[in-house]
Amino acid sequence: MPKPAVLVVEDEAMIAMLLEGIMSDAGYSVVGPVGRLASALLAIGAGGTDAALLDVNVHGEDIFPAAQMLMDRGVPFAFVTGYDGEFIPVQFEGRPVLNKPFRAAELLRVLRSLIGAGSPAGAEGGDG
Repeated sequence: MPKPAVLVVEDEAMIAMLLEGIMSDAGYSVVGPVGRLASALLAIGAGGTDAALLDVNVHGEDIFPAAQMLMDRGVPFAFVTGYDGEFIPVQFEGRPVLNKPFRAAELLRVLRSLIGAGSPAGAEGGDG
């Protein structure tokens, strides 16, 4: 069974590496990470991702055009942010939000909620 592929859009290198490490250790395939809106749109357009984690603000640009593109394609996604969720546009209400700082177990719980049965077995993880 192929590993679920998750697009990571994150402009902070340390957080991107943390996400990538936790996900790889848990059996996910990481697409990216990418740190710009334009790169995210290209990656989404290329297809092949099962889910996405989107930093809300990448290099000063809101990620919402990428979120809309994922939604239009039926690809599940979650926002990753250090802000509160109050500013997320209404069309994305109800989407999971992973607040920074986060623990590995929280990240993996969000991924399982996005991908469901396609999630790696036993991908629990500890604190991260």
